[in-house]
Amino acid sequence: MRVFVNAAGLEVEQGTDVRGAIRAHDPALEARLGSAGAYVTDARGIEVSLDAALSAGAILRVVVRAGKGARDHDADA
Repeated sequence: MRVFVNAAGLEVEQGTDVRGAIRAHDPALEARLGSAGAYVTDARGIEVSLDAALSAGAILRVVVRAGKGARDHDADA
């Protein structure tokens, strides 16, 4: 079935979950999921569970949080 991850269409097996679609799109990006580094939203911008089953035409977006290093300073502090 065809789904979309970050605007790229890809074919995945019926029954694929969110994590599996991200893995098929970009294994390095999939590795960041579940940590504080990234999360997935649906087409409406609502965060979705990584184990949610997908249906044909699903639109997913991976949001990568910008991290601050130990030496970064908050400009407003």
